Amino acid sequence: MLGLRDQKNLAHLYSQRSTAYENLRDLDNAVLESALFMWMAVALVMVFYYAPIEKSQGIVQKIFYFHVPLAWNAFLGFLIVFIASFRYLATRDPKWDARAVAAAEVGVLFTTLVLITGPIWAKPTWGIWWTWDARLTLTFVLWLIYLGYLMLRRYVESPERRAVLSAIVGIIGFIDVPLVYFAIRWWRTQHPQPVLMGGQDSGLDPKMRATLMVCSATFLLLYTVMFRRRVAVERMKMLVDDLREQAEGARS
Repeated sequence: MLGLRDQKNLAHLYSQRSTAYENLRDLDNAVLESALFMWMAVALVMVFYYAPIEKSQGIVQKIFYFHVPLAWNAFLGFLIVFIASFRYLATRDPKWDARAVAAAEVGVLFTTLVLITGPIWAKPTWGIWWTWDARLTLTFVLWLIYLGYLMLRRYVESPERRAVLSAIVGIIGFIDVPLVYFAIRWWRTQHPQPVLMGGQDSGLDPKMRATLMVCSATFLLLYTVMFRRRVAVERMKMLVDDLREQAEGARS
């Protein structure tokens, strides 16, 4: 048994370590966010001044440098949901549930932006805002799946039951991601064919390719910053829930 003084010293040491960890994490976030603003500035300059204007589509093609990286990073987010959900079911460790919901929220946000930028690009190019071809329809279904994932978390009160059900949905929902990616290879669609690894007729101007890579890295950094912030919020919510349960137990 520890004496009262030992318990106080131990609590003080834990508090110091926790404060040091929080300060280090805040420093990491500050560095990441500063880097993000610099990369954003570089990306915007490259999009509007470095990359050439596409001959057939004109200036509207510039949406490509936002639309495609958003989609790639949304896929990455749902992959994180898939992995974190598996890890939660295997370990029942709440940290994996926190990572899964954080990844899902940012992934849904990015997919929403994909569904907004796509029609803006499509209207002057195709003459229509939307068509129910394979890729567009599967992308819309993907958005609905993970929107349902987030709604499920709002309506299930039990933390453990909520985490388990969400993990199952997160794992099953990921099946749609490869379907979205391969849709333009498996079926004839109105969506443009891939410009990278799409075969002999695919390819990008070197300046366009460099701009796309910089924009993709920028959105990856944005995703990372938002993901880390959202995980921190989820951990705070878990701490509040634990304190509430302890308070209710003490009253009873």
